[in-house]
Amino acid sequence: MQVSFTVNGRAVTVDAPPNTFLVQAIREHLQLTGTHVGCDTAQCGACTIHVDGRAVKSCNVLVAQVAGAEITTIEGIAQPDGTLHPMQAAFKECHGLQCGFCTPGMVMSAIDLCKHHPKASETEIRELLDGNLCRCTGYQNIVKAVQMGGEAMAAAPATAATA
Repeated sequence: MQVSFTVNGRAVTVDAPPNTFLVQAIREHLQLTGTHVGCDTAQCGACTIHVDGRAVKSCNVLVAQVAGAEITTIEGIAQPDGTLHPMQAAFKECHGLQCGFCTPGMVMSAIDLCKHHPKASETEIRELLDGNLCRCTGYQNIVKAVQMGGEAMAAAPATAATA
């Protein structure tokens, strides 16, 4: 079946069996490998992307379900000149990563978190990131990065903050 949607501002059509998960279409058909496959059961958050502006675990969505949707992956949040999204910059600055496997999904979830809860406390950030697992960092620096990234998003022009 053919499914058309937009990824990172580019119209695409994927020809895939109806049982193809969105994460497979993104990685295998579109070659956007920044979205990671972790658990395949929507538990770890490594596959988190944005669908129509909301964080979604792409291992739990069929590609057919996103026909006509606007999708943003980790590859689509930096500026065209390579300037990092404020949340990416905060993760780098705060060392909110170690091995990096969870980082793309964590960053995508953090952007969504800050868009919908711009003044989240440390406790709220920890609760709202509950569906994203990191096995390396202990979360301290991730929480700091989300706080810093959220502040930068609030201060940034709309194009940088809303990716």
